[in-house]
Amino acid sequence: MRTLLITGPGGSGRTTVAAATALTAARDGTRTLLLGADRTDTLGAVLGTPTGAAPAEATANLTAWRPDANAAFRDDLTAFQERAASVLDLLGASRLDAEEVTPLPGAGELALLRALRDAALSERFDLLVVDLPPAPQALGLLALPEELRRYLRRLLPPERQAARALRPVLGRLAGVPMPAEWLYETAARWDVELAAVEAVVADPGTTVRLVAEPGPAGADALAEAALGLAVRGLAVESVVASRVLPEAPADSWLAGPVAQQRKALDEWRETYDVHPAAHLGRDPRGADDLAALALPGVNPATTPAEWPVTDRLTEDGVLVWHIPLPGAVRDELDLVRRGEELVITAGPFRRIVPLPSVLRRCTVDGAALRDGALRIRFTPDASLWPRQR
Repeated sequence: MRTLLITGPGGSGRTTVAAATALTAARDGTRTLLLGADRTDTLGAVLGTPTGAAPAEATANLTAWRPDANAAFRDDLTAFQERAASVLDLLGASRLDAEEVTPLPGAGELALLRALRDAALSERFDLLVVDLPPAPQALGLLALPEELRRYLRRLLPPERQAARALRPVLGRLAGVPMPAEWLYETAARWDVELAAVEAVVADPGTTVRLVAEPGPAGADALAEAALGLAVRGLAVESVVASRVLPEAPADSWLAGPVAQQRKALDEWRETYDVHPAAHLGRDPRGADDLAALALPGVNPATTPAEWPVTDRLTEDGVLVWHIPLPGAVRDELDLVRRGEELVITAGPFRRIVPLPSVLRRCTVDGAALRDGALRIRFTPDASLWPRQR
């Protein structure tokens, strides 16, 4: 299955573009699932068909689904109370009834991630189109599975589970309580669920379509989102320029805004595959309006983002790790080697990534940022590298 994530600055028309993209793919015969994140039914308003907690057929080959964050949060909390019953009873805690539970901030994002995992594992569809939150929130959401898994592995290392049988004895010897079995089981289950979501995000078939209004503000938002996606290793499939005005006479009051949009479009086309979506003079509603935007379905030829390692040992005695970072500024770039991990900071974005196995036996020899790509040089560590015969 291909997965197309759609995001952009708030108010740019992300939901409209997601619906139009899904509709185009469905009309081309692709079995498509359109997944929405909003609590209100803006997706249904655009499609002209109500959407909700149960997947519903919007038209031939197109199913729309808007997960219920409230129900998912209640189910998770109820299940947690059951698993931790002995601890809660020991503390004298009073159980919460499902009817009195209201979702906490972030519950909607977690519900969307779970729905993303479930949808990607389904064999009913060929294409998954996801209407993500605005770009800043979407970037944090896409980073969440990887970061949470790293936290879990640090707080509850899997290798420590091997001593389960010795835990009571160790607890008596150390004089401190040891982690209970249910805690490790819960952590293991969370790790499996997070790994499934992380696999969807990192899959070569997952790409991003950015939405922005052509102009200075849209250009800034587009550049920041593209950099944030690059740090996460995600490829930009295309850019939709929303609400593009029609040509106007030179003496018209629209001449200035039109010229500004055309300039932005020309600049964007130097870097991205750009699809203009015409301004209809109204908010698009229903299949006819969405079809009038003339947006394409997913581009199957999109090149996945890659971070290759180049072998230059013979020529220069180094290995070079190439990391695409379009729009990165040298003064806002920082790298820190920490054991077998590399901490990458580019502007407001930060990510901790494991080094490829071949680079773990090397030391960092320098880095350079050229043509939108970071090139990090690694020199083999003589004490760890196989000796040449």
